[in-house]
Formats: sequence, structure tokens, C-alpha cells
Amino acid sequence: MDGCRVSSSHIQATQFLVGLALITGLPAALPALPLELTVVYNSLLFVMGTSDRVVEGEAEGIRQGLLRVLEACGSSGQDLSTEELWQKVLQEVTDEELRAPLHRLAALQAAWWLATSRLQSVTGLFQLLSSAEDSGRAPCSRGENKLLALLKAWRVPAKGASTSLVQSAENLKETLCTAAAFLQGLQELEAGNLPAALSLLQKAAGGFCSKRVLAQIYTCLGCCAQQMGKPQTALQHLKRALQVDFQCLPALSHVAAVYQELGETDAELQALGLLYEALEKNPPSAASFSPYFLIRTELLVHTPILTSLLRRRQPSEVKYLLAQRCLQEGRVADAVEHYLDFLAVLQEGLQQQVPLDGGSALPRIPEAFLEAASALEQDGRHRDAITLCEEVISRTTDLIPRALLLVEEGLEQPESPSPGTGLAGGLLSQKRESLHCLTWRAAAYLHQGWAWVKLGENKEAITQFSRCLSELLRFPLCGPGAEPRGNLLAEVEVLQKIRLLSLIGRGTQFLELGKHKEALLDFQYGLQVSPGDPAAASYLVQALWKLNRKQEAAAHWQKHLERPTGEDGQQEGQGRPFPLYLVSCVKQAAFPQRESLARSIQDYLRTMSQDPFS
Repeated sequence: MDGCRVSSSHIQATQFLVGLALITGLPAALPALPLELTVVYNSLLFVMGTSDRVVEGEAEGIRQGLLRVLEACGSSGQDLSTEELWQKVLQEVTDEELRAPLHRLAALQAAWWLATSRLQSVTGLFQLLSSAEDSGRAPCSRGENKLLALLKAWRVPAKGASTSLVQSAENLKETLCTAAAFLQGLQELEAGNLPAALSLLQKAAGGFCSKRVLAQIYTCLGCCAQQMGKPQTALQHLKRALQVDFQCLPALSHVAAVYQELGETDAELQALGLLYEALEKNPPSAASFSPYFLIRTELLVHTPILTSLLRRRQPSEVKYLLAQRCLQEGRVADAVEHYLDFLAVLQEGLQQQVPLDGGSALPRIPEAFLEAASALEQDGRHRDAITLCEEVISRTTDLIPRALLLVEEGLEQPESPSPGTGLAGGLLSQKRESLHCLTWRAAAYLHQGWAWVKLGENKEAITQFSRCLSELLRFPLCGPGAEPRGNLLAEVEVLQKIRLLSLIGRGTQFLELGKHKEALLDFQYGLQVSPGDPAAASYLVQALWKLNRKQEAAAHWQKHLERPTGEDGQQEGQGRPFPLYLVSCVKQAAFPQRESLARSIQDYLRTMSQDPFS
């Protein structure tokens, strides 16, 4: 039945266009203009309504119709903008027979302007329409949205007995009101005016639209409430979106984000699991249109913020998010399972399922490998972690220059554009990519080192930590003139952390083998790389103590460790967060005997204060 209606619609559209061509081939005449404008209205409705986007030719059709009106009245407006053309027509044309067709054409113009986010033009047009009426209506009340007030106050022209319309002006008015509220709500949301956004989106939710659009509006309401710091209200809106249309899967993605904000990990992971299952079972399908209404709200609302809020995740993204969140929350076994599933997708070469756009939740592929290795390591699968890291090392072998120096002053991002900016930016981009490859390769050796530590293979662990440090020699992190600057600061901080963790790792293995002097050198260098780091300082004090250099050990203790640094002995609030794949290494490098060492140092200091000559 629907197919018959659509076919019939296309036949009627062809007939209207043929009729329009015949009419416009004649000189413009006032008696024929009502019919001509009705044909323009109907034909453009078909063109707009059966398309998935608005095109320039549609607005040109309206413009030509207005020029025909002026021509029939003995006037001209070729040099006027569309806004000026409407103003001239509505102010100069007073023929009562043209009132209804012009109002209908104005509604169609408003639809086109809404679809191109020209809200100010729509407001101006409906001000003209209202001033053309004999109005004693109340003005827009304080606090009321001006455009919505004008749209609601617009008196829909009565359809003549002989007039055939493919979509009524009443229906078009309702669609315009809903779209105007939705668009303005999105604008306010993007601008950060959240109470205004909430009010407008609520008006849109009470308007005339399909279930699909209503679910989108509730999703936007949920995002707005979340930004307002009302997570429970956000959940109500998002759940309402799913009740209206369960295919609105972006709402489920936002539900997971709200639960994460609330710290309800079980609910968050359950939402992500449901999202993954739904995406696997229901791949995205092409949007269908209703044969009953040609101009629909979804045709008029296209903005970047809506595209962002309603972005449909790929199954691979959700699988990765499940793995990442499980690892972050210490659910290691689940994390391993999800990471291996995700890596299987990568290994099978299903790149079409791995989005690479800026909005993707996916990391770079080597980072995903390193995170998986970290999960395997924490799960006790040390040899599997070593194998996975070897994959990262082999794939980055030829991607790093033999020597990678600090970026020169001239390659830093300039404060203002200059003729050489493009070249400098390209070189800086290459430098950053080389640093990324170096970081991944060094981190892989670091993970292998700690995995061998867990396997009790001290010498093999020392070898891997040494390889990590050798890689980092390509990039001078310390020394005169090597202070990281500008755009490379984040990358350099990660490399410094990897170097510190490798030095601590190798030093601890030297201690295990009784090589206290070699261990001492590593810990001293670690403090140079990261001054004041509590783990490096604690190991340094321990090495000095084992070498019976107790006075030096006590001095370093008082300098670096006497003041509390947090429950876990780590400095808090220092720098930016490090990559997830380094978290397990940071935990392994933490000094495990802080209280015991503290008691020994304090006993020694008390003894020295009582008998300074002992």
C-alpha cells in the first residue's frame, strides 16, 4: 500500500513540474498567479520531501515565484536578496486572492531557511507575515521565544475548495514550530546556555514529529541535563528516548556515560553490553521517509552538534570501551576477554568496522595492543603479554629515525600564521608521529621487563629494561637545552615516565642480584629524570642503606620522603594523567616497604640525635 502511495506521489510530482513549465512559459498575469503559486508550492514540496537534503535550486524556485508576482504587478526585484524580495512582495501586493498562496509559499521558504539554520531570516519573514495581517493580537510576552511566538500566532490561510495541496499548511506550521524549537534548543546547548536549551528542547518534545525524531529530542534533553549536573534527570530522558524508539542507540551510549559519571560501574558495563549486542544485531539502515508528510522535522534539523550527540558507534568501538572500562576498574579477567575480542577484529583486517574519525573512542592500534598486554600481565598471563609486546616492537622497528632530536625553536607552533607555517606544521607532525612510535616501542620493552620480573627471570628483565633505555637514548630528555616546550610537552612527559619506570625496574633487579652499586646509579638517574619521585627516592634510600651509607640515606629521606605524599606513596596532582597502558607499570614500580624503611631511618636518626659521635 505504501509503495503505491510513493509511486503515485512521484507521478503527481512529474505532473506538477510539467504544469509549472507550461505556466511559466507565459507572461505573468494576476488571475493565473494563485494557481501558479500553488503549483510552485506543490512541486517544491515533492522535490524537498523526497530528498534527504536541501539544495539551492529549491530556494531558487521560490524566488522565481516571487519575481512572477512582482512582474504581474508591474514591478521588478531581480537585484534584491531573497529577504528583501519577500519584504517587497508582502508590502506591495495586496490582492486578497494571492494572500493564501503567498503565505503557503512563505511557510515553504521558512522550511528551507530552517534546514539551512537561518533562524534570523525565518523570524524576519514571519514578522512580515504578521504585520501584513490586521492584527490586534498580543505582542510576544517577556521571556517567550520570539520565533516560536510568531510561528504559533501565524494564521494559516484557508484552502480554497478548488485548491489541491499535497501537504496542508496546518501540518507544515506544526512541523516548523517543532523544528524551530529543536534547532534553537541545539544552538543554546552548543552555546552552553543550558536552562534555555532545556526549555526549548522540552517544547520540541511536545511538538509534531515522528517517533524517531522524538527519541532524538529526548536524547538531547538527556545530554543537556547531564551537563547541568543532573544525572538522574538525564537518565530519565535517555530512558524515555529508548522507550520511544529502541533503535535510537546513541541514547544507550549516553546512558553508559551517565552511569560512569555516577560511579555505577555495573550499570555502565551492562549498558555498554546491551549497546554492543544491539549494534551487532541491527546494523545501521538507510533512513526511510513517510509517504504521508513530505516536509518533516528530520529534514529540517541538521547541525554539527546533533550529528555529534547522535553519532552511532561501531561495534568495535563499544567492544574497546568495555575492555578499557573493565581494565580501569580492575576487572582484569573481563578486560582480557574484551581486549582479545577487539584485537581479533583488528587481526582479521575488518578495518571497515574500525572508525578513524576524530570522534572515535578508539586509540591508535599500538596503544590498544599495549593496553591488552597490560591486562594480560595483570591476569598472570605474562608470556602472552610478552608476545603481544613483541608484535608492537616488530611493527615499529622501521618507523623511528636513528636519532630523534628535540624540535627546533622554529618548528614550534607559531602564535600567528606566517608563510612558513604549513612547512613547520608538517615537520612538527612528523616529529610527533616519530615520538609516538618511540613511545610505543619503549613501552613494549618496559612491559616485557616487568613481565619477566613476575616470571622471576631477573637477567632477562634487566635486558628488556636496558633495551627500553637504549631506545630512549634516541631522544635526549635531560640535559641543557632539552627542556620540553610547546606542542611536544605531553609526548615528552610520557617518555620521561617510561624512562623513570625502566630505571626503577632495572634497579630493583640489580638489588635482587646483590648489585647495589649498579642499582644505586639507576635510582640516582631516575631522580634526575623525575626529581622528587617518591618511588625512585625510596629505592635510592634503600640502596644507600644496603651499602651502609646510612647518613646519606637519612639525608635523602629527609629531603624527599619525610613529608607525606598520599596514601599510596605517590605524588598527587602532578602533571597530566598517563596512558592507561602505563598504569600497571606504575603500580609495579611502587616501593613496597615504605613503612619498614621509614622505621629504620627514624630509629637511625633518633640514635644519631642521642649520640652524634656513634
